[in-house]
Amino acid sequence: MNRREFVLAGLAFPLVTPNHRLQFPRDHGAHPDYRQEWWYVTGWLKTARGADLGFQVTFFRTRLDIENPNPSSFTPRQVILAHAALADPRHGRLRHDERAARTALGLAGSKEGNTSVWVDDWVLELGPNGYETRIRARDFTLELSFDSKNTPTLQGESGFSRKGNGPAEASYYYSRPQLSVHGFLNKEKIIGTAWLDHEWSSQYMAAGAAGWDWCGINMDDGSSLMAFRMRDKEGKPAFSPPGVSFQVLKTWKSPRTGTEYPVAMLVNNDIRLEPLMDDQELDARASTGTIYWEGAVRAFRGDRKVGAGYLELTGYWRPMKL
Repeated sequence: MNRREFVLAGLAFPLVTPNHRLQFPRDHGAHPDYRQEWWYVTGWLKTARGADLGFQVTFFRTRLDIENPNPSSFTPRQVILAHAALADPRHGRLRHDERAARTALGLAGSKEGNTSVWVDDWVLELGPNGYETRIRARDFTLELSFDSKNTPTLQGESGFSRKGNGPAEASYYYSRPQLSVHGFLNKEKIIGTAWLDHEWSSQYMAAGAAGWDWCGINMDDGSSLMAFRMRDKEGKPAFSPPGVSFQVLKTWKSPRTGTEYPVAMLVNNDIRLEPLMDDQELDARASTGTIYWEGAVRAFRGDRKVGAGYLELTGYWRPMKL
């Protein structure tokens, strides 16, 4: 096997390797040869009435593990999945919807060269004035614009982000924090601040990994904080970048699944994350086949609020499978 390939069911997927230089705008677009990829936008919104809300819009691209020799453009070779969620304390739990479709007949797709990904009428795209997303969910509609004036932040080693101790367990990963948001929620004007992640890989998790804890925080002083750790099947830390730590401060047990999540965390022995509301469990079994906790959080240093963002907790319901 080529050291730069990962073979599954006879198919070769390119591996993520160090010393690869990300190039923009090319790398804002899709990388269809890799096994999985996602564009992930989270943030805080403020309504005209002054209410604070959290939102998530995520598009996943997956290359099928079965190669179809049919050369027709109607033959699907990729699957696009999408999640959208709204965290509103007045409702007490997430409002959520999801989409999934194979990339045939124009029902779903992702373009190379620049961000443009869609499922049905759900869209995320990058134009000359920034990102735009349009989501028409079951019980809410989002039409949001995000400025893209900031330079992409390359995570890990110049965009090479290790996810385990094995040489292949890594992703190409960059973030765009501190995105200014404006637009409409159910035709009501809103403003806010968002965070965008874009990752792609072929072997994201080690064989013994069950899930991860991740946070992306827009700090009030204009800086940003990203931290993550991978966990093993016993719930113990399996891998984290140097200097990264998570300490559980409070857990919440879902009344629907019985799953217990660490919804308040102390990150790097310095930043305390507190949820906008405890019940931000996201049931995505209809698309990605899993249940996880995806929550808007405020960040504190001592008693002083210093930022806001999102905390993601996967693999607590059942081990993640990508």
